[in-house]
Amino acid sequence: MRTMNRSVGVVAGCWVLVSVGVLCAQDWPQWRGANRDGKVTGFNVPDTWPKALVEKWRTTVGSGDATPALVDDKLYVFTRQGDDEVLMCLSAADGKKLWENKYPAKPVTGPSARDHSGPRSSPTVAEGSVVTLGATGVVSCVKAADGEKVWRNEDYKKVPQFYTSTSPIVVDGMAVVQLGGSGAGTTVAFDMATGNPKWKWEGDGPGYASPVLMTADGVKQIVTLTDKNVVGLAAADGKVLWKIPFVPARMSYNAATPIVEGDTVIFTGRGRGTKAVKVEKEGDQFATSEIWSNPQLAPQFNSPVLKEGLLFGLNDQGSFYCIDAKTGKTAWTDKTKHGRGFCSLVDAGPVFLALPADHELIAFKADGKEYSELAKFQVSGKQTYAHPVVAGQRIFVKDTDAVTMWTLE
Repeated sequence: MRTMNRSVGVVAGCWVLVSVGVLCAQDWPQWRGANRDGKVTGFNVPDTWPKALVEKWRTTVGSGDATPALVDDKLYVFTRQGDDEVLMCLSAADGKKLWENKYPAKPVTGPSARDHSGPRSSPTVAEGSVVTLGATGVVSCVKAADGEKVWRNEDYKKVPQFYTSTSPIVVDGMAVVQLGGSGAGTTVAFDMATGNPKWKWEGDGPGYASPVLMTADGVKQIVTLTDKNVVGLAAADGKVLWKIPFVPARMSYNAATPIVEGDTVIFTGRGRGTKAVKVEKEGDQFATSEIWSNPQLAPQFNSPVLKEGLLFGLNDQGSFYCIDAKTGKTAWTDKTKHGRGFCSLVDAGPVFLALPADHELIAFKADGKEYSELAKFQVSGKQTYAHPVVAGQRIFVKDTDAVTMWTLE
């Protein structure tokens, strides 16, 4: 990977992949939202922030860290209940269960079991179906309307040390899923209609991040972090187009979802900083060239969000930070500690909404000059590892065993 001095181009994002009927601006159909980038539209920032959010309903759903998906005012929640993994559909209006689909699943054991016994992977709603990846590697596809099983695959028995965390992505009628264990894995593109594999890439083990889609020089690519590399796979056939070594240091993981902006990929990991590369064709092959590297700032369990040339995240010490995504230089780092490095960020226009694991939702300015906190709300009495789902003035929060719908009034 050669080093070049280039700035990150800014291009308009476009909605991709997912639909049940018509995708609404406030739908959250997959991991990190409509474009898998942590951005929402339709949130109105109040002139004066209230002292508290208003709780509209709370429904106990089971254990797990998986973020719910929201499409057409239906909330798809993936959890564990007893010996089963359960996908249920709730009415977003009142939290009442509309249907559920469940299957027996091997339990999570070892150090992960105490606080994280349920699924980590978020459901993906696309093409009238919901695709899930269970904690022990079971891939399922059910009808979004009524939960009827379309297909289920239990062929892949190995899992990473802390079980599956990558979320499926749907591209061109295929559910692309990273499977396998540490050091040896398989990325599979399942046909959405039949569950039959359309292509496989057998190589690295899965990371704990999730894949995203990019198009470079007219070629559609799946970009993802594996257990030791950043890779670009051809969406059409799974062939490796490019690969960048990114081996985790001791007590760190490839857990941050990469960011795509045009032909630029930004990736990050504890102990290795944050890097931006350009992906382009050279002859018949793809090559990557480094744009910048910031060795000081990286998350542990957080996927940063890119906004108007600025990259916002929570570093491995639990502090919010901002990087100038044109140069890679640090814009600011706050000194306050939050959530032991666990955090989810939502770009809600002029503000960011952040939910660390310590169950307080934080609103702060989307400012490249300094950290400026606007409000803080307690949204649970339990740990919050799932991403908040923001739809207009509604905020859906999944904690260790329940979903709560809050409103900003």
